[in-house]
Amino acid sequence: NWGFFEIVNHGISTELLDTVEKMTKGHYKKCMEDRFKDMVASKGLEAVQNQIDDLDWESTFYIRHLPESNISEIPDLEDEYRKVMREFAKELEKLAENILDIFCENLGLEKGYLKKAFYGAKGPTFGTKVSNYPPCPKPDLIEGLRAHTDAGGVILLFQDDKVSGLQLLKDDKWIDVPPMHHSIVINLGDQLEVITNGRYKSVMHRVIAQPDGTRMSIASFYNPGSDAVIYPAPQLVNKEEEKSNIYPKFVFEDYMKLYTAVKFQAKEPRF
Repeated sequence: NWGFFEIVNHGISTELLDTVEKMTKGHYKKCMEDRFKDMVASKGLEAVQNQIDDLDWESTFYIRHLPESNISEIPDLEDEYRKVMREFAKELEKLAENILDIFCENLGLEKGYLKKAFYGAKGPTFGTKVSNYPPCPKPDLIEGLRAHTDAGGVILLFQDDKVSGLQLLKDDKWIDVPPMHHSIVINLGDQLEVITNGRYKSVMHRVIAQPDGTRMSIASFYNPGSDAVIYPAPQLVNKEEEKSNIYPKFVFEDYMKLYTAVKFQAKEPRF
């Protein structure tokens, strides 16, 4: 009904989560904070008077885990931080696959169906976007992250438990996704909407910039392989829906090329 839920008792140790949080915040302070301030100064963002529609108030870097990891190539990461993020990614990958099987059970699909649908020639793609949302002097004019649905499969978010900002759209109202200590927030991407023939929906969400406090957000995306062919599971398509054919058949990589150009627009035309 919501497209979002929070998991506690997920099997990832609180010690690991605390270490990931401490190191991520430390890395931002040491390596990224000054760069972000320089960007703000160069664009004159502190003095803006009008709504900014083409920029997000966030400082980010990306790590790819599957099919091949690029973590050793990312500059400025301390060895210990790399090691911890590798361990964290392994735990999240297991959790994502467990969740896909629970979805199969919930939908009446055979166990393993969704994992197989994501597989492609080299298995799924899996990566992490590490973000920090610094205090914003004009939160009414600049969003932390503009409203969008996620393109991929299962998104697993470890978010700051003190500074909030994440909101989802439900019945045309923006609703806070409350920070819960040591929880993992799950939301569904466009590919699951297609494969489940709309039984599950990807949901618009955004991040509101805050006037004080830096919000940490570590979002990991368990997505289909780039060459995976995505289409509604035949068991979930009834005769009437077969004729209307709301969701097409496509290669995930082709969808991503389209998505990057229209990410902040309505999702329906993409389908």
